[in-house]
Amino acid sequence: MTCWASRRSRLVAAAVVAMLAIAPGAAIADECPAMPPNHIPDAPPPPLNIDNVKARLTDYHDNFYLADVAAVFGVAQMFIDSYSGQAQSPAIVFDIDETSLTNWPNLAADNFGFIAGGACDALPAGPCGFNKWIAMASAEPLPGAVDLFKAAKRKRIAVIFITGRHDSQRDATVINLDHAGYAWTELHTRPDRDEFPTVQAFKTSERAKVAAEGYTIIANIGDQMSDIDGDNSGCRFKVPNPFYFIK
Repeated sequence: MTCWASRRSRLVAAAVVAMLAIAPGAAIADECPAMPPNHIPDAPPPPLNIDNVKARLTDYHDNFYLADVAAVFGVAQMFIDSYSGQAQSPAIVFDIDETSLTNWPNLAADNFGFIAGGACDALPAGPCGFNKWIAMASAEPLPGAVDLFKAAKRKRIAVIFITGRHDSQRDATVINLDHAGYAWTELHTRPDRDEFPTVQAFKTSERAKVAAEGYTIIANIGDQMSDIDGDNSGCRFKVPNPFYFIK
């Protein structure tokens, strides 16, 4: 724990230096803070072996991942703490999976595979069906996420969750968010069936709805580029996630 805290302190300190040149309250792209460095490993040299890739990902998770995530949330919190913009209804958008909540027990049990159906009743052993995992509503918050949430609340900034989780998973997601310490303003889940070709298209559409409600999105935080790319994003904070990719 002491080693992890030390790594986090060093990364956040480096981010503070980068923030010194940022105008307080800035929410346009040219004035958004730079992301801190991370320790995501390079792919093994060829011949590529999937077991070697998994070993590198596991080592990264066990030794660097939590500190890297906390560093991004630390930069985002400094941005929120310094916000002094004039928007009447400022908001920050949070993704959920691998941003607000960690699914690592599910990922580890399935050896980085994705199993939608089936039971999840033998953790930490697998298999663990993702739908059952969500229904358990037991995912823990990632380090720094709840602190950022509380910082936004202190500044009277609305916290809006936009997730690729489906409407049928909404009740379990509400329970999980509440247990994890989030008292959110809005939660946008994805219809079980829709016409969106990608998650990015869905999330961009949902942010447009948020803007139409009168909110100004000053920041958007997620682990996938599909969470943060597109209009109405404000400053974009990318949480590291080398474990899977979503368009």
